[in-house]
Amino acid sequence: MKFLKIVIVLSFIAAAIACNQAAAPRKSFVIATSKSYEASIFRQNCAICHGQEANGKEIDGRIIPSLRYGAAAQKTEAEIYDQIANGKLPMPSFRNQLTEEEIQKMVKFIRRDLQGKEE
Repeated sequence: MKFLKIVIVLSFIAAAIACNQAAAPRKSFVIATSKSYEASIFRQNCAICHGQEANGKEIDGRIIPSLRYGAAAQKTEAEIYDQIANGKLPMPSFRNQLTEEEIQKMVKFIRRDLQGKEE
């Protein structure tokens, strides 16, 4: 009977470890070393405010949000698109700097590469 209890406890421990490993976040995407077109667009247009790795930063006492977590991670693709295309103070619109295709690519880049969402 004691042996059976040990086997059951070990089974629960093994299952908990397996679940925990499956839920572990994927390795963080590194913008600085990426050769992707989207990372290049980010470095040229977004890093100045959102930080080199999109973790947010402070500029003149104003907190610029992370694009990886927090409020940005709760936005839908449509909301992210609207933010990039049309801006929302203090962020400017990028509709005149980026093509429609580039804006769409940046939405996917933020969701997939920066936030790790596979939608």
